[in-house]
Amino acid sequence: MPQVIAICVTGMPGSGKSIVADAASSLGIPVVTMGDVVREEAKKRGMPINRESLAFLARELRRERGPSAIALSCVELIEARGYTVVLIDGLRSIFEYRTFKKHFKNVKLIYVHASPGTRYIRLRTRGRPDDPKNWYEFISRDLQEIRLGLPSLLYIADYVLINERKTIEDTFKEALLVIKKWLKHD
Repeated sequence: MPQVIAICVTGMPGSGKSIVADAASSLGIPVVTMGDVVREEAKKRGMPINRESLAFLARELRRERGPSAIALSCVELIEARGYTVVLIDGLRSIFEYRTFKKHFKNVKLIYVHASPGTRYIRLRTRGRPDDPKNWYEFISRDLQEIRLGLPSLLYIADYVLINERKTIEDTFKEALLVIKKWLKHD
């Protein structure tokens, strides 16, 4: 088993996972984003990069290789790059978490939480092409995440970061403190 410290981040869309990833990056920790792994696979397969095709491909990968398919691709990438500490952004299920636990020495999980209303406003204002255009799309996307099992990760998280009524700077500082604490103990 590689001596990798993997800090995993999960949470519903718009909760603030990227702030935690930015905090890790500021410490020189490489970030592997699970969605980027799916986007790369879409490029290899000549698929368009949009919400519908990426969601379809993620389902296909899980159908072809099992519920841990994307996590396994991340493991391969992390091992190929020789990372000893890494932040993995975007876990969606307990299966993915277990895959990282199986392959790496030390796995920590941060669950970032924000209310649906707060997340909806964030997603509407950030302007990514795959962000929901209305409340119906927002709820629909949340239900997809829930079906994958994302909320179950809350119950096994090593740390729950409540990202409600906080500035980006405060959330960043909190994430930084947690990550530094974990790295000191390992």
